[in-house]
Amino acid sequence: MTTSNLFFPALEGFALGGSLIIAIGAQNAFILRQGLLREHVFVLCLFAAIADALLIFLGVAGFGALVQSNPTFLYWVTIGGALFLFAYGLIAWRRAWKPDVMKAKSDAPASLKVALATLFAFTFLNPHVYLDTVILLGGISGRHLGDARIVFGAGAMLASFVWFFSLGYGARWLTPIFEKPAAWRILDGIIGSIMFAIAISLLLRAA
Repeated sequence: MTTSNLFFPALEGFALGGSLIIAIGAQNAFILRQGLLREHVFVLCLFAAIADALLIFLGVAGFGALVQSNPTFLYWVTIGGALFLFAYGLIAWRRAWKPDVMKAKSDAPASLKVALATLFAFTFLNPHVYLDTVILLGGISGRHLGDARIVFGAGAMLASFVWFFSLGYGARWLTPIFEKPAAWRILDGIIGSIMFAIAISLLLRAA
């Protein structure tokens, strides 16, 4: 297959992967907030991108059918993810209630271990991640054969790296806005609402 013929599967993978990941969700909201705080941005963006790439790889490699055929796994991930999102939503609303502790540059940054653990939970306790990357992208990649399937997956992985690093480092352009406590109140209020909305949708899906 020629290089020109491989360009279109790669572009399709990039476009589809980007359209799925850009939707505002728990993972993106957390990366945005850490980008505004400028805490562990590189490591967190790298972790999120690699995690996405791993799940995309599993989907393209054919593991989507395995996940789809294991409803018990998806059920307990859904329940665990919903409980975690409810808890984090309460934390976000608590921060919104106390704007005096919200600064664009925190005095006592959260440890890298805590930040990574939180991002790990947002990533792997969210069944939408498996549905989007492993099942949906994996299923669509099945339309391509050989090298075309590989570059489709590579395009989707590249979209994850571009998005997370753009979000994490692009957030600092908003820093002047978030020097005001009211802006943090609004952001954390929105983040809390997003967490609750996703948690409720997960529970409705599991019911």
